[in-house]
Amino acid sequence: MKLPVSLRAVFFFTASVLASAAEPRWNILHIVADDLRNSLGCYGNPAVKSPNLDRLAARAMRFDRAYCTYPVCNPSRASFMSGLRPETTGVLDNVTPTRARQKDHVFLPELFRQSGYRTIKVGKIYHTGDAFEDPRSWDTDIRETNDAKNPPEKQILRRQGPDGIVLRAADEETWEGFVARRAAALLEEAARQGKPFYVAAGFRMPHRPYIAPEKYFALYNPDELAPRPGPAGHAAKLPKLALTYLVGGKKFPDERPGDTIAAYYAAISYMDAQVGVLLATLDRLKLWGRTIVVFQSDHGYHLGEHGGLWHKMTLFDETTRIPLLVAAPGRKPGVSRALVETVDLYPTLAGLCGLTAPKNLEGTSFAPLLEDPLRPWKRAVFAVVTRAGGQADANVGNPNELGRVVFDGRWRYIAWPDGTAQLYDHHSDPLEYENLAADPRARAQLGRMQQLLASGWKAALPPRS
Repeated sequence: MKLPVSLRAVFFFTASVLASAAEPRWNILHIVADDLRNSLGCYGNPAVKSPNLDRLAARAMRFDRAYCTYPVCNPSRASFMSGLRPETTGVLDNVTPTRARQKDHVFLPELFRQSGYRTIKVGKIYHTGDAFEDPRSWDTDIRETNDAKNPPEKQILRRQGPDGIVLRAADEETWEGFVARRAAALLEEAARQGKPFYVAAGFRMPHRPYIAPEKYFALYNPDELAPRPGPAGHAAKLPKLALTYLVGGKKFPDERPGDTIAAYYAAISYMDAQVGVLLATLDRLKLWGRTIVVFQSDHGYHLGEHGGLWHKMTLFDETTRIPLLVAAPGRKPGVSRALVETVDLYPTLAGLCGLTAPKNLEGTSFAPLLEDPLRPWKRAVFAVVTRAGGQADANVGNPNELGRVVFDGRWRYIAWPDGTAQLYDHHSDPLEYENLAADPRARAQLGRMQQLLASGWKAALPPRS
């Protein structure tokens, strides 16, 4: 017997509710750092004090080869929050609004909001500024203010190097301290309401200026820290477009470089302490058993490599590789060396929570790696960066002047719009000093990597299980 339309609607609605109720309604705590390279204790840096992130790593899957899709803030964030690659979002610089092209696309937190989650943002998740924010994604939206990079003058004790700011202030009196404590309070409020939540806490550190209370600067002796510029004459042999400082960008300080490295590390330790506030809240509320915790950076960072590179905007490993930690209920901690990309985060979280993601996403759920980190995975990861007018300018994006990189876990191939190229073998040269693009002995690998880049991300997807 055919049911009336009204009864069929009730039947399908009831069935969908029951189906969704059968899926785990995990909470999400999504923590994003700004300009953080893999300089953490859990990633093997013995100098950096990061006890809270190390504690998270001990209960998470630590992805050792996670990569961003664009090594600059706005394009990277628009990419991983949309699940789309920069060429698709159309966001290729720090001035193009998040939804310039993706007017009606459902972004990651918006999907959770549509699915009955309470969505909360505190701090920098999308790029800073009203044009980049996404109100439709959030029930509660506490945006980053100018205070994040401009602490009150009365708090400034001294300056260290060109970009370090030492504060005389307790953590809770600072911007990062506010982000952590407000996010923790809202998380607790949502948990007590009994509604699943997606809480995003966005820290500005260790983005320049490197701001931290004095106690974090005291952890590091600048005289014991030095940059790694590479072999003498190495940078002079690189393609012009591979660098930033040769085309007008700021070069890493030559005078007392340890001051700048120590300031960057102090900002990491300060941010790490604020992450500890969030983790302590999960401890106190006993939420680990029903909360997925993600920690990531938007992209990596240079601290003087390759003759003096500073900040981002290159396609070397230092700026495209990121820390990524994912702790999920019922999944064992471990380490995965599989190649993953930030664009994969959206389908991963949606799938883990039983939500149906948009069909046009350009990432791949890495949830299977949480069960088996050794399983065969992607053949390669990809990223782009603009060189508009031959310049490395974060505020000018030109889709016709993109540098492109593909990395297959061993070989890194970079192609620049002027026809120059780079090729590195990470087995023999993990710091990327010897460019083999013109070496006849590497001709076969060069051709293979050129084909891999030309084939694109769809050709590099994991094998079907």
